[in-house]
Amino acid sequence: MAGNQTQSNEVSQGEKKKFWNNDMEALIGIMVVLIILGTINVFSSSFILAEAEFDTPYFFLKRHLINVFIGFISFLICFRIDYHKWRRFIPIVLILTVLALILVLVIGPQVNGARRWLPLGFTQFQPAEMAKLISIMIISAYIAVRVKFGRSIDIFTPQMGMVAVMFVLTEQEPDMGTASIILGIPLIMLVVAGLDVKKIYKLVGAVIVGVVLMILRQPYRLDRLKVTWDPWSDAQNVGYQTVQSLSAIGSGELTGMGLGVGVSKYDYLPEAHTDFAFAIFCQENGFLGAIFVFLLFAAFAVYSARVAAKAKDEYGQILAMGIMILVVGQAIANLLMVAGMLPVVGVPLPFISYGGTSLIVTMASIGILVNIGRVSEKE
Repeated sequence: MAGNQTQSNEVSQGEKKKFWNNDMEALIGIMVVLIILGTINVFSSSFILAEAEFDTPYFFLKRHLINVFIGFISFLICFRIDYHKWRRFIPIVLILTVLALILVLVIGPQVNGARRWLPLGFTQFQPAEMAKLISIMIISAYIAVRVKFGRSIDIFTPQMGMVAVMFVLTEQEPDMGTASIILGIPLIMLVVAGLDVKKIYKLVGAVIVGVVLMILRQPYRLDRLKVTWDPWSDAQNVGYQTVQSLSAIGSGELTGMGLGVGVSKYDYLPEAHTDFAFAIFCQENGFLGAIFVFLLFAAFAVYSARVAAKAKDEYGQILAMGIMILVVGQAIANLLMVAGMLPVVGVPLPFISYGGTSLIVTMASIGILVNIGRVSEKE
């Protein structure tokens, strides 16, 4: 009897030592930590630019906090609604997203030669960010039906046609980075779900041709590709951002210069608070801070995969995996870009980079992911 009591106490103490009780709590905890880190970094990397252009160092921070609030509302809504119910709204959201993508090409303000945002008075909305999530939901529904009834998976389907429409409209902005995500993640999902080997070969060939055409369509893309492995060959022009990014990362050394102390945001590194926010983070938090962020995204991938594996139906499994690829895939792409291992493609680092629509959609996606785990536990 005493032995059983001792064993019970040991189990109870072991349970108390856990950081969280389940995979969903782990995902929420990781998201909150990333939001806190991102909020600090957004302010630290933007206050110089905000003071110079808007006469207040808090301009971007205030907007970011508003987006965090809206993101939490989106997260809570998606967390509470059974993920199965979203399937019936896919056609409506798809139509609205396509219309918004068309509208942005017509009335969207031109910034740096691109039209990507719709002005909404107090803020701006980027339809292409919504297209990322809806493309994942469309393909998840398609794959789930094919897998459930043991049918083969194909590439050229009405569902992929819808995704292709959003891809083309986003590429017209132009925004090759986001367009590649809109089309690329569904294609990866098809391969993971069991696409035939012969079809994979055809897909690889089509992707290579597509990438070449996109690069040739905008000459500056070829220039960026040329300097990817040697940005110092054109350090004052095309390779400037990459050189400054590597300089910022290297100057952080082991522990960083300290919060707010990084110098690269003083007009040295373009897009210091958006696409290249992680370079400023490394400069101020050093190698140890960078490793911590890597571990957070790695943990997010592990717990997302666990949620996907425990989902009770094919749709939940595939949707969870798609959301994991969306968040972690963008993180990998941004980290490689900031480190000079990929061309500059304009992909933000989730939570760490400043970006309203991207943050809101990412938090909504995680709400759906957590709901998948929640529903699976109840069943």
